Amino acid sequence: MTYVSADRVSGPSRRAALAGLVGGAGAAVLAGCTSPGAKPANAPTPSGARSPQAQADDPTPGAMTLFKDPAFNFNGLLALGGSGAGSAEVGEVLTAVNAINKAGLSSQTYVETFRKLGDRLMGPPEGSKPDDRTTRFRALRAAQYYGQALFFVLGSDDPGSEEDLYEAGRGAWDTFCDLCDPAPVKANVPYGKTPLPVWFFRPEPSNTRRPTVILTNGSDGQNVDMWTYGVAAALDRGWNALVYDGPGQGRLLFVDQVVFTPTWEKVVGPLIDWLSKRSDVDTSKIGLTGLSMAGDLAPRAAAFEDRIAALVAMPGCVDPWLGFPAEIRQILTPSKEETNQIWNKEVVPQLPPDAAATMKKRFEPFSIPAMLAAREGKLFTDFYTPAKRIQSLKITDVVPRIKMPTLVLDYEDEQFYPGQPQQMFDALTAPKDYVKLTAAQGAQLHCSPMAPQLHCEVVFDWLQGTLG
Repeated sequence: MTYVSADRVSGPSRRAALAGLVGGAGAAVLAGCTSPGAKPANAPTPSGARSPQAQADDPTPGAMTLFKDPAFNFNGLLALGGSGAGSAEVGEVLTAVNAINKAGLSSQTYVETFRKLGDRLMGPPEGSKPDDRTTRFRALRAAQYYGQALFFVLGSDDPGSEEDLYEAGRGAWDTFCDLCDPAPVKANVPYGKTPLPVWFFRPEPSNTRRPTVILTNGSDGQNVDMWTYGVAAALDRGWNALVYDGPGQGRLLFVDQVVFTPTWEKVVGPLIDWLSKRSDVDTSKIGLTGLSMAGDLAPRAAAFEDRIAALVAMPGCVDPWLGFPAEIRQILTPSKEETNQIWNKEVVPQLPPDAAATMKKRFEPFSIPAMLAAREGKLFTDFYTPAKRIQSLKITDVVPRIKMPTLVLDYEDEQFYPGQPQQMFDALTAPKDYVKLTAAQGAQLHCSPMAPQLHCEVVFDWLQGTLG
């Protein structure tokens, strides 16, 4: 880990790019649009990113390579990393990995294997009558495994089961929550026409005013990820923790069909209103974290919401559109008609199935027509509208407005937003710190999938020191 205090740190033509996009079995799509995994060896590299070939070491050496495909491997590492927080079991994950590899790695085998594992854990264990604790943590692990299956279901033989699979994971999560002691307070916080589901975790049920952290998920995470990346750590330190589904996430996406918004302060504001009415929240000590793409969303909210006392971006992200490879970005032109003609006439007919499935997944949180088409096994026809929505998430101009103390995390071999954490740190005018998690700690790659405990130690030590 490297730690830097603020005191010490002050193309080719579109047609040529498109030829590269469709010519390499979708490698460019998979390089920048998967749930961010390391790029294939021959993949084009987005501007500003380092090519893995240039690195002396494999970003996922030895035991960290579960699958040869980087997208599946990254998701498998996330599942395995949850073991320390009880949201996975090493033996269960590795057994599933072996079964998938033996059957032949594909979206279908991945979805089938992890869904069956989730189903099995929602039933009683063999040979014993489970008590509430056993049922609770089996449900938590089931939520993890359903989430694993959900991520790849659009590339499976049954993409129409996406909503049902989400509901299975949500049911497992709610079963876990109901058996917590104390159980989190569940509520629906007003937001536009569709309320935000929230789960408010407390270390104990008294009215003692405590520091509270609002945990913000990324573009495709599930509630169980917030347990791994914050709830358990907050409770251990005597803090409250708020988990929620925002637009483009969880129930709001898969059921209510509400996509991401660039004005995330309108999401966080109602959450703080709700927290401020509680007798067990110290309103002077409300922290906000953002994981993955929420490293863009949370800072956007903080720039316009002065009731936040401390901010953590994990990692810092100023422009999510740059997380897509240049070959994808160059499809977008100022003209909607021209853009969609390029997409439908020049790109779609030549996209291999794996690249098409990836594009369906990456665009669904930004376009309900794209999500509904994907559930029918089809690729969306309107590229322009969701691409413009992703572009609208750029926060370069608003980062200097942030006034509260801010921690910016970065990761060695960051695949999705390389260089952006440093850009955010440099643009901040508030009190600020920068931490880079490294391969030497086993904490490399986007969000440190193999080291969430270390990740939480860094974040909550900083929050504790900042808010007291």
